[in-house]
Parts: sequence; C-alpha cells; structure tokens
Amino acid sequence: MTTTTLTLNDSWLSRRNALDWVFALLVLAGAVFAFSRYHGAMDYYEQTILVAAVPAAVWLGWFWRPLRVLAIVVAAAALLAIASYQGDLARADTVFQLKYFLSSQSAILWMSVLFFMSTIFYWIGFFSGRQGDAMDLIGSRLAWAAVTMALIGTMVRWYESHQLGPDIGHIPVSNLYEVFVLFCWLTATFYLYFEWRYRTRALGAFVMLVVSAAVGFLLWYTLVRDAHEIQPLVPALQSWWMKLHVPANFIGYGTFSLAAMVAFAYLIKEQAGETRWYKLTPIWLLGVALCFVPVAFRQRVQEAGGSYWVGYAAISALIAAGILMGRKRIAARLPANEVLDDVMYKSITVGFAFFTIATVLGALWAADAWGGYWSWDPKETWALIVWLNYAAWLHMRLVKGLRGTVAAWWALGGLAVTTFAFLGVNMFLSGLHSYGTL
Repeated sequence: MTTTTLTLNDSWLSRRNALDWVFALLVLAGAVFAFSRYHGAMDYYEQTILVAAVPAAVWLGWFWRPLRVLAIVVAAAALLAIASYQGDLARADTVFQLKYFLSSQSAILWMSVLFFMSTIFYWIGFFSGRQGDAMDLIGSRLAWAAVTMALIGTMVRWYESHQLGPDIGHIPVSNLYEVFVLFCWLTATFYLYFEWRYRTRALGAFVMLVVSAAVGFLLWYTLVRDAHEIQPLVPALQSWWMKLHVPANFIGYGTFSLAAMVAFAYLIKEQAGETRWYKLTPIWLLGVALCFVPVAFRQRVQEAGGSYWVGYAAISALIAAGILMGRKRIAARLPANEVLDDVMYKSITVGFAFFTIATVLGALWAADAWGGYWSWDPKETWALIVWLNYAAWLHMRLVKGLRGTVAAWWALGGLAVTTFAFLGVNMFLSGLHSYGTL
C-alpha cells in the first residue's frame, strides 16, 4: 500500500528570505529617520502618505526583487549627495561628485545619455545575429542605470528645492520638465518589469523609442526655457493632492505609451512579409508622426538655433527607414503574438486603473482648489477623452474578445490621444492647468 503525503504550499510570508527582511527593516528605518527629522514640516496628510509608503515599498521590493537593489542604490546615492552639499547649493559647482554625477541636473543629464545609449544597443541587438542577445542585455543594463540616475536626480532635486527657501521646497512633479523626467523613468521601469516577467528583451527597442523621444523633448525644453531651474509653486499647486494625483496620472501616461509601442511592434510583425511598400502603414505613420514634431515646434525652432529639430527629423527618418528595411529580421526576433497581445492588455489595464484613480483625485483636488469638481477645462476634457478611449478598449477586450490587429491599431491610436492630453493641451490650448506651458 502506497501512502501519498500532500504538502501544502508555504505561505507567502514564509517564502521570504533574509534579504527580504533586511530590505523591509531598511525601509522602516528610513521612514522612521524621515519622520523623526522632518515631521515638523509635514502636515497630517503628508505623515499619512509616509506611513502608507512603508508597506507599499516593502511589498514592491518583495514582489519584484530587482527593485530592492534599485531602492538601496538610489537612497545611498541621494544621501551621499545631501551630505556633500552640507547645506550649501553652491557646492554643486565645486564638489566633484556633485558637479559630475549627483546634483539633480547632472544626474538627469546622465539619465538622458543612458536612455539614448540603451535605445541604440537594443536596436543593434536586432541586427547583430548571434550577438543580439548580448546587445539586448547591454541595452537592458543601461536602461536600469538610466532609471537609477533619474530617481537619484529626482530625490536630490527635492532636497535642493527645500534648500532654496522654506516656501519653495516641493516634490519635483510640478512642471513640464519634472514630469517628463517622471514619465521617462516610470515608462522604462514598467517596461523592465515586463521584460523580466516575459523573459524577452526584444521589445526594448520599441519602448525605448518613446522614452528617447521624451528625453529629446526634455533636453530641448531645458535648452530654450532653462527649465531645470527650480521655481516656487503657484498657489494652486501648494497642495498634498499633487503628491498623489500627478504620479498616478503619469503611471497611466507611461503604461499607455508602452502599450502603444508594443502595438507598433505587433503591427510590424504582422506586416513583415508585405512586399508592397505603400501597404506598410505602421511604419509610414511613424514617419509622419515623427516629422510632425518639427512642424508643431516651427515657431520655436529659431529659439534652439534651428539645428536641434532638423537633427531630430533626420534621426527620425533614419529610424523609420531602418525599420522599413529590416522589418523581416525585426519580426523574427519579436516574441509570439500572444505575448505581445498580453503585454499590451496588461499595460492598458494597469494604466487605466491608475488613470481612473488620478482622475478621481484630480476632481477632489479641483474642488479643494477651485470650489468645483469639474469645470470642462481643456486638460479635464482631454483626460476624459483618454479615459473613455481606454475604457472602450477594455470593454471590447473583455466583453467582445477584441484581439489582434484591430486591438493593436486602437492601442497605437491611443498614443496620439494620450500625447495630446499630456503635451498638446499645453501647446495649443490654455486653461486652469496651464502650469507647464511651452
């Protein structure tokens, strides 16, 4: 007679290793230190956010362990930067590690360079034969390094703002420059999670295109507006609501953009065998969209000497041509359609959830700041359009089984809607939300 012993799965907590608990203790110690030192500068809501951030950070580090290393490195580098300043921001021009690495502007410039390099290596991977996996790995490591520098720059900028004056300090998500940094590292981090989850780096080349485009705009905006200079908050932004609304909103923007680039990869894979060049609509649409940018900024080209957006258009044309010519090789290295479809769906699901939260928080913030939950301001109207677009996409997916080419085209079209809500409103419209005008 054979006896079979059934072993129940260990509980989630019992599967934690020593490093998990060390990380949890470090997060708790950091929160205790922050509270003991700065609680006098926090109101009740900010203290609540700090307390709630502890279990959230621990859970994220346990759920996806690479985040533990990221958090520890960012915290150590930010503390080193703060110690190097010694309360004097002028030291940013004389102290080596601040001048070249750890001041907010230096770190964000490193982020920009690393994202560009990551994009290049990911694309080299498509055309490197047996060395493709090695090139993709370098691209992935550079993306991680870029995210690290972006977070270091964000944390140090937060400290720098408080050093400028007691009424100037604020979380750096208040203007177009700061939210572009936020968009870059959030989008890249979500992509890196999917890269780890699905064990494929082939999508990095596509996702990093939209991140690099954002970096390109960030550098131009810094050039013509001195946007890196920290400015005091306008009265309407002097609210704890900003700390919740803006990050939630940009999780939505980032994941929607990620889904669109995955959709673009899906369409390239679907049309790889097409021999009639005029039928390769995704590539031509990419070229048209990229060429639209210099036209949209035509009134400001002279401010940047004209050469910046000319160079942008030339690089864009080379990218579109490279995809057109190498589409078969690219398609061969892309994961299966089922994987692309799943990444697209999960990205939109996460983005929709956070965008919904952000919209509700925005309504509450509007009521607090302006006395009404909704005013049909252009930014609010376009936020509603974005929400309805992805609500319809998810409805068709879950109820009607939307899949494949139609879903991909819809997700790609959603990028245009999202981009206008994010940037186009600031460029062409005005309203209560015009804090990041061009």
